[in-house]
Amino acid sequence: MASKIHPSAIVAKEARIASGVEIGPYCLIGPNVTIGSGTRLLGHVVVDGHTQIGENCSIFYGACLGAAPQDKKYKGEVSYLTIGSDNIIREYVTINVGASSGSKTIIGNKNFLMASSHIGHDCVIGNEVVLVNGGGLGGHVVVEDQVVIGGHTGIHQFCRVGKLAMIGGLSKVVVDVPPFSMCDGNPAVVKGINAVGLKRAGLSSSQAMKIKKAIKILFMSGMALTHALEQLSLEVEMDAQIKALMEFTKKSKRGVARQSSSKSEPEIDNVV
Repeated sequence: MASKIHPSAIVAKEARIASGVEIGPYCLIGPNVTIGSGTRLLGHVVVDGHTQIGENCSIFYGACLGAAPQDKKYKGEVSYLTIGSDNIIREYVTINVGASSGSKTIIGNKNFLMASSHIGHDCVIGNEVVLVNGGGLGGHVVVEDQVVIGGHTGIHQFCRVGKLAMIGGLSKVVVDVPPFSMCDGNPAVVKGINAVGLKRAGLSSSQAMKIKKAIKILFMSGMALTHALEQLSLEVEMDAQIKALMEFTKKSKRGVARQSSSKSEPEIDNVV
């Protein structure tokens, strides 16, 4: 199937455009861009830099992908943006290339990036992530699979967000967000488990209850983290999810979004 390129679009002759790509009105495609089969750029989309986009993505009006990083240290080095397949990238989303020579910003598959959200340089985004309108990720943020980030939430550079976490809208994230958790606030802290996300991911109610107990001990008990980890190993049977929680916590360099006291915040299972 031939590509469909609107006459008003400007596509560099060096760009690599696969069959079945649709490029709408007034799009601008740079010379170092690769676009996979079935991807659609609806209109007024800019794709620049050393950017590779996979198959069957839908990119809406005004999105800007592959522009130079917003980093004062960047001096024009060659860096990259890689976007996987089956992503939905809505209006005015911005995603930058890496900020140092050879570095990459990486977006996985089946993500839903809503209008006016931003992903900074050198971020790594997994699969099936939802970034709601106006959410912003600083440089070097890592977001694991099946995370939901609420509208107008800001995530500080170098933070990590664990698998199946959910962050409430208007939150300020300055430390790591644990897997399976529900976080909210300014600054964001753990409020409970992402019950809806766990159910959608196919975890049983017994697994969810075990995760809930582990999250209470680690992040809501007010205990020192070393004591909480010891307590968890004594009280909760180890499985893949509990091990993932412990490993994520142990590897944290910025700290994790814990409550300072077991009575400091109300417990909730989800924010809808």
